[in-house]
This record gives sequence, C-alpha cells and structure tokens, in this order.
Amino acid sequence: MKVLVTGAAGFIGYFTVKRLLGLGYEVIGIDNINDYYEPKLKWGRLWDLGIYEGSIKSNKYSNFSFFKFDLSEELAILELFKRERFDFVIHLAAQAGVRYSIESPLTYIKSNAEGFLHILEGCRHNKVGHLIYASSSSVYGKNSKIPFSVEDPVDHPVSLYAATKRANELMAHTYSHLYGVPTTGLRFFTVYGPWGRPDMAPFLFTDAIFNDRPIKVFNEGDMERDFTYVEDIVEAMVKLLDKVPAGGGSCNKPNTSTAPFRLFNIGNSAPVQLMEFIQTLESAIGKEAQKEFLPMQDGDVQRTYANVEDLYDLIKFRPKTSLKDGIEKFVSWFENHYNADAPKGE
Repeated sequence: MKVLVTGAAGFIGYFTVKRLLGLGYEVIGIDNINDYYEPKLKWGRLWDLGIYEGSIKSNKYSNFSFFKFDLSEELAILELFKRERFDFVIHLAAQAGVRYSIESPLTYIKSNAEGFLHILEGCRHNKVGHLIYASSSSVYGKNSKIPFSVEDPVDHPVSLYAATKRANELMAHTYSHLYGVPTTGLRFFTVYGPWGRPDMAPFLFTDAIFNDRPIKVFNEGDMERDFTYVEDIVEAMVKLLDKVPAGGGSCNKPNTSTAPFRLFNIGNSAPVQLMEFIQTLESAIGKEAQKEFLPMQDGDVQRTYANVEDLYDLIKFRPKTSLKDGIEKFVSWFENHYNADAPKGE
C-alpha cells in the first residue's frame, strides 16, 4: 500500500513517515523546507530517514522517497498524484503557528487554503482511498464548554490560523459530498516530543532554561494545555488509515455527514496547568527557570481539553505517554541531538 505524507520534514510528519515505514508501507514524502523555523532541523529529520539534500530515494529505507516542492505548485502536485496512484494520503503540511498568522496572514491562505485545495483535487481525480488531514484544537477558539467536543459548534476562531483549519474541514466536507472523497479530519491538541518545533513551549522553555534566559509565561501562568505526545498521535493516525468513513450519518452534527466525512479530536484528554508543565520541565532539566510573567497574547486561548470518546469507540486507543515520560524524552533529545553543548543543570 502506498501512502503520501505531506509535510514529511515537519515534526509530526517525520514521526508519521518513520512509523509507516516500520509497518512496511511504501511512503512518498513531500515538503517545501521553508524557513518559518530553521531548515537545518527539518533536514535533520530527513537525514534520520535516509534523505540527504538533493536526493530522492532514502539511503536507509528502500520504501521511502522524498520530493521537495510547495503545495502551491498545482501542476507538480497533480502530476505526483497521477504518477504514484496513492492508496492513502496523510496531509500534515501547513503554515503553522497561531501568533505568526497575525504577522503574515497571506502565507496562511496560500499554504493552508490553496495548498489543501490542490491535495483535494489530487485525491478527487485519482481515487485516493482515504484522506486523513491535520486540523487543530485552535478551531474551538472562544468556546467555553469543557471538554471540547467535535459535536460543538466552532464559529468563533481567534486567529487566522484557526480560521484556515476550520476552512479545511469545510473544504473536505464539500469534496466528500460532491465527489465521494473519503476524508477524516484530526484536531490535534498541543503535540510535543523529540524533534519538536522551535516555536513551541517545550522547545522555547528548554532552550531558555539551559541558557539562563527567562521564559515568557503568558496570562500570568493561568493557562491549561492538553499536551499530547507525538508518538501517541501517530499511533492513532495509523489505526485510522483503514477506518474509511462510509457516510450515512447525520448532517445535524458538525463531525458526521451523509457524505464519507468525519472529524475527531486527538488529545491526551488530561489538561495540565502551565505552571505544572514548567515544573515538570524544570525537574527533567535539573534547573529552575527564570520566569517573566506576561498578559495573554493575541490569538491565544486560555485552555484546551479534548473529548476523545468517539475516537476511542472507533479504534480502542488512548494516549499512553505521561507528561513526565514525554518531557524526559524531549529533554534527552534536546541535549543529545539538538543542543549537545547546552550547559547542564546541577
């Protein structure tokens, strides 16, 4: 079975490719290796998969190939679909970052809306068996009902990033309805782990603590996040691959349809206070953080909390990695693979 993974050099994409290769799938990865954060980290992930700059075939996995191009390149995308005839597509490529979407809104439309349209067109014209795509917990925006459920309305996003992710869900439903493309959207909740993004709190805080810089604690520390370890996220995606939506549901709920369309939350379903998260990080590093308490940032939300019961009902899977274990794995990676020269705590 052949799988396309977009965003293959990204954080979740790297772990997804690695898991699929271990299961024996033939995997084609694409990524534009943009400079939203340092490309050397993206190339480092690809290097670990046996792809070196300028190469297409992996030197480590015979069942992995990689192509560097952008989702906005419509002809390249459609030609890839036509040539490779994918059984499944896992679409993880997107312009990430809530705060950056306030600074550079057009980037998000080009990548997250236009780019996703090209993926949908590729699936439509080449009879892809199942499209799984990344949405985000950010679509819940100003919702105050806790925990967040995929049956809740999501009409009040507080960032353009969130709005583009909600738009992706609506676009997917349109293609499921009009053309029968089976689509499953996954609302990720604060994914963390080794090889994680440098713009996210685990990386930012760890780097600052090691190098004696203060960490920025927004909303005076009064925040909660449903931290979810990356390999748990990937395991759920793999289990969903052959769970192809058949339609026949109700259009009275946002997460189901008469069309072959579904939405799920993927989260740990155990939100953690920001100060508890910082304490866990301090313990793993062996060093106390200097803290700079700041007000809430534009586009941010106070808490996230995933209701995942419908996902469990389908695949009988719950995340297994505790925050303590996940943070220890991240800190170990940071010391040994990313910042080996960082000063060690006492």
